[in-house]
Amino acid sequence: MKLVLDPYMQRHLSLPEIAHATAGYGFDGIELSPRPDFLDWWVMPRATSQRVSDFKKALRANNTELTTLQPMYRWASPIEEERLAAMRYWRRAIEIASEMECKVMVSEFGRGTSPERSSGLPPGVATPETCEAAFWRSMDDLVPQLERAGITLSLEPHPEDWVETFHPAIDIIRSIGSDAVKMSYIVPHTFFYGEDMAAMLREAADILVHIRVADTYDHRKSSELRYIVNPPGSKVRVHQHLDIGQGEIDWKLFFDTLAEIRFDGILSSCVFAWEDRAEASTRFMLETMRHELRQRDLL
Repeated sequence: MKLVLDPYMQRHLSLPEIAHATAGYGFDGIELSPRPDFLDWWVMPRATSQRVSDFKKALRANNTELTTLQPMYRWASPIEEERLAAMRYWRRAIEIASEMECKVMVSEFGRGTSPERSSGLPPGVATPETCEAAFWRSMDDLVPQLERAGITLSLEPHPEDWVETFHPAIDIIRSIGSDAVKMSYIVPHTFFYGEDMAAMLREAADILVHIRVADTYDHRKSSELRYIVNPPGSKVRVHQHLDIGQGEIDWKLFFDTLAEIRFDGILSSCVFAWEDRAEASTRFMLETMRHELRQRDLL
């Protein structure tokens, strides 16, 4: 198993500094989510050849690695112009992952069109069905590229995506039918995914390669007033990425289930809430994950 850090709370650091900090904390590697100087949101990668070279040197110097890389492009947009642009960006992102010797890319199913364009579309143009059709067209293009590159793409349903629940996400991933496409489980999204965390982890066990760890509140509880949103009834997807123990995830059940399925993939610390105490939060997360895993002979 690899314990890795999403350094979002340390994003003010340069990429070489991220490598140094991650190694200093004691993580096995880096989970690089979108950032403006490498893979930015929705646009062509900004990872220049010099930036890639400098990052690789820093990884080697600090005896660490880029374990996962997260592209975020509009590959499920039913606006073909947006989808084709996303395919171009994805192809470049796969090249960058290969250059960085990164074997796992993680991404979301996608939210369809850009918000600026979706608001002006006629009814029926951007629906879950049209987004899924666009996603399948993109898979036809990308899966052979991933297979040739020897890279695994791990997909997660995400709140606000065209699919945000565990089902049908797992069925779609299985239907792709390629060993290059696997599944991520994002613990702080559990209460959007479904009712039974242990059952979901068990069902995904054979294709589960990547798990993000952070705590969250169950937004469904207390008459759906765990979070108060004004005006009432607003269509929002509120969740948190907190330190373990600060929310309502059943962590004993989570780690017991990892032991039951003998999970041996990538476990990433993915806390966003505490930039004002980023170092303490990051060290706490690694220490806690190690303790829980060692208690169950998973490390």
